Order: sequence, then structure tokens, then C-alpha cells
Amino acid sequence: MTPPLAPHARRHTHDDPRTDTSPDRSAAFLTHIENPDFPCVGSKAALAQDAIRTLELDALGQRSNDAPLLDGLAKFARHLAAQPEDSKVVHSFVAIFDGPTDTDEMRFEALLWSQLQRLHLLDVRRGNTWADGVSRNPDSPKFSLSLAGHPFFVIGLHPGASRIARRFAWPAMVFNSHVQFDRLREDGRYEKMQKATRARDLALQGSINPNLADFGTAPETRQYSGRKVEAGWKCPFHLVTAQPNNKQGAPRD
Repeated sequence: MTPPLAPHARRHTHDDPRTDTSPDRSAAFLTHIENPDFPCVGSKAALAQDAIRTLELDALGQRSNDAPLLDGLAKFARHLAAQPEDSKVVHSFVAIFDGPTDTDEMRFEALLWSQLQRLHLLDVRRGNTWADGVSRNPDSPKFSLSLAGHPFFVIGLHPGASRIARRFAWPAMVFNSHVQFDRLREDGRYEKMQKATRARDLALQGSINPNLADFGTAPETRQYSGRKVEAGWKCPFHLVTAQPNNKQGAPRD
């Protein structure tokens, strides 16, 4: 992929617990999106509208990330809920982790799902209910990850990704709203953006991501990590429900 452009001064909202000597991962991510070769037109639209919120965290896999990440997503969900119904702004929330930067696709996938599972457990402990209108079954085509009562689609990026569009200098997770997707479908923008993104990805990589599927035709969980998963792949996410004597919840059938 073409090297990132020089850092820019575009505004963005981010929480930055790094030290003075740490690299600015948030600025690097926005520069990555701004790169002319980056294929996702939805991300570029969010960038142009200064609507990408970022959160810089410890290394992916650290439990210290759980509470601040869920807090950030809850705040983001409230921000989305406050937007006018006719708003045309595309919003995204990005968690950027301080490593590891040497994982292969299998390891990154395991770390991603471990992080999402812990977020779900914490979400249950906080008393949040599953978002309306989406399935709780991760193997269902109608599934969407619910956190803070809002349905999200997750996109993982990391240095070892086989898909160029999923490569970034640090592990990252982009949380996009399914409510927003529905509005884009209603006004006709979703199909146009999807078509443009796939054409750009084809030009960049020479092929379309084999895991891509329209929402409602295959489980979206196959797309989260970016790895080309096997035909019989089973999502490692397990739904839990709160129990009176088990604050962490118990497995749900």
C-alpha cells in the first residue's frame, strides 16, 4: 500500500492516555484513512465530516482496556442517539491499541474476539440490554454486536492483515453503527458506497475480500477480524445473561 500521507491538522475527537514520547496513533489512523489508496468510502466520508472518534488504549488483550472502551462506546452511542434523524453525517468510533504489532491473522482474531467477549461480559454486569432489532446469535445473518444498548459492526485492522485495506501500524477496531447503516440504506447511499468501496478494493488488492457479504445473507461476524475464515468457521463469541448469583452472567442457549 502507498505510504501514508504526511500528518494533517484535521480535527478529531479522541481520548489520549499516552505519554509525551508515544506516537500519536489517532493522527496516524486519520492519515491512513486519508491516503488516496484507502478503499473505504464510508470512512473517507466520516473523515471529511470530522466524525471519527478515536480512543487510544493499552495493548490488545489487556483487561485494563475493558472499562474505558465500553465507556467510550456508551458515550458514542449517546452521541449517535442525539443526532437528527435526517442527518447525513457518517460517524465511526475507533479503538487503537498500543500493540502487539507482530501478530499473525489467527492471533489477532483470537485477541479481537477475546476483547469483544470481555466487553459483552462487562456490558451485562452493567445491566445493559441487547439492542432491539438485531439477533443475539453470532451465527445468524441478522446478528449485530450490542454494546451499551446499541448495535455495532466491527472492523479489525492490524499490521499482519492479508488484506491491504485491513493493514495498520497498530491493532485497531472500528465500531460502526447498524442504525446508521439502516439510514444509509433507506436514503440509497449504502449501495452506492458499497459498490464504490468494492471497486476500490479490487483495484488495490486485485480481488474482493472473500468474506464480504451483504447484511442479512451471511453472519457479519465472519468479517470482523479480516481473516479469510474457513467455510465451517464458528464464531467464538458466547452470549451471556445476568443471573442473580452470577454477576458475570451465565451462558445462554
